[in-house]
Amino acid sequence: MTRGEKIANRIRLSYLEEGTPGKPAVLLLHGLPSDATTWAHTMAGLAETHHLTALDQRGQGHSDRPGSYSFELMRDDVLAFADELGLREVTLVGHSAGGTVACLVAQERPSWLARLVVEDSPPTRPGSVTIPIPPRPEQEPDFDWPVLPSLLAQVNNPDPAWWDRLTEITVPTLMISGGATSPLPAELMAGAVARIPDARLVTIEAGHQVHRERPDEFLAALRAFLPR
Repeated sequence: MTRGEKIANRIRLSYLEEGTPGKPAVLLLHGLPSDATTWAHTMAGLAETHHLTALDQRGQGHSDRPGSYSFELMRDDVLAFADELGLREVTLVGHSAGGTVACLVAQERPSWLARLVVEDSPPTRPGSVTIPIPPRPEQEPDFDWPVLPSLLAQVNNPDPAWWDRLTEITVPTLMISGGATSPLPAELMAGAVARIPDARLVTIEAGHQVHRERPDEFLAALRAFLPR
């Protein structure tokens, strides 16, 4: 696994890369707050058959901390980053907040993608989720604190277009639900699957952190879905 960086959307974005160049491309987006290292097990498990890139999203990991944060900015980061790397026909995998970013990317530029995987977090619709925004901790966290309240505020009061435009996602899509102990309402996942024209739902009883709590089952679900 190697680390690199690119200037994209006017900021420096850091990323991890592993696998076989020339094989089907996979781009992974972490949840909030986290970084690309959360995908280490997934990347190792797919390295022989795929070319994998995991992004540190803005304000987190080794990427820049510009102070401005939104799902739309992160969507634009991903699109600019992919252009810088020359990525095409990509399977985009997103967990939690990264899943929402991935859906917004798929809405904006479906022709760039081959497939979409959303782990336990489709875009919310107005009134579907309320997540308390925690106070700033006394000790400085290992990410830029404004990321958290900025994105949680959008989760709690989302742009209705996020949900409405799910019908514009034209690539095959896999939704992976964390099951009964996930904080997301089951009907939110089911509703998202119903709106996306070519979507299927897999449930792995793991809670919100499916790829961490059930890494081998998560990998098996990916292998069954990914192009080879």
